[in-house]
Amino acid sequence: MARVGLGHDTHRLVEGRPLILGGVRIEHPRGLLGHSDADVVCHAVVDALLGAAGLGDIGELYPDTDPRWQGADSTTLLADVVERIRRHNWSIVNCDVIIHTQEPKLTPHKAAIRASLARLLGVDLEVVNVKAKTGEQVGPVGRAEAIVCQAVVLLDRPAQTR
Repeated sequence: MARVGLGHDTHRLVEGRPLILGGVRIEHPRGLLGHSDADVVCHAVVDALLGAAGLGDIGELYPDTDPRWQGADSTTLLADVVERIRRHNWSIVNCDVIIHTQEPKLTPHKAAIRASLARLLGVDLEVVNVKAKTGEQVGPVGRAEAIVCQAVVLLDRPAQTR
């Protein structure tokens, strides 16, 4: 049985925060504002995995009202979700990510983000794809006020565990 999950996340760019995307710290004068480290890539992938497995969403598991998640490393959240889906006998077939940002330009960082996601998901590199798009100077992304990420994952589970 195969299932598709879609994830999405948006965070504002602000001064005084590190910029972390897919578990990779990127040198930039501004970072993402959020209760955790605000890694939009990890958050979108978490929601895609949870959606495909039918296990809720990131806000249910790690609510921003819970002080335990204040400043949390999003790679820890992603690792927890990967373990949850594996306990439900799901395996990751592929993960495709689009990061929407006017700045910074991500071409020099895409390979590192892809490798980080593959490691975090426990899959081969060819299972993960990372794309970057600008906002074409339109809306919050285009004005470099925010970064948005969308993720799609395909999960599979052997017939005997259905």
